Amino acid sequence: MTAVTVTADKARFLRLALAADAVVTGGNGLVYLAFAGPVADLLGPDAGLLRGIGAFLLVYGVAVGLLAARRDLGQAGPRTVIAMNAVWTLGSLAAVVTGVLDLTTVGAIWVIAQAVTVAGFAELQVMGLRKTRVS
Repeated sequence: MTAVTVTADKARFLRLALAADAVVTGGNGLVYLAFAGPVADLLGPDAGLLRGIGAFLLVYGVAVGLLAARRDLGQAGPRTVIAMNAVWTLGSLAAVVTGVLDLTTVGAIWVIAQAVTVAGFAELQVMGLRKTRVS
């Protein structure tokens, strides 16, 4: 493993990718918390489960936002976010394939769209992390 120095200019892309992830994730969490009943009717899972997911997403979004705002991003935080995004993506796809969440058709499409979005954030974050490397 090589030592990596992150400068403010080189970290800009990574910081933006993390911040965008935080806003989308936190916003999604707020919607699940505030409108769990109607969202449950539309997507299929129980409103209580959506509230739990919403609380997690809100806390996770805040944590990612705080990371994005740090002066020194380091490596561990962004790598953890990338790994969590990969786990979320795979878990979402597994939930659709297995039917464990009893999703409606709209719900399955929504979960797949979220998985693609989260995978996109992970890819942007990987690209941003690569840009932070100093030769």
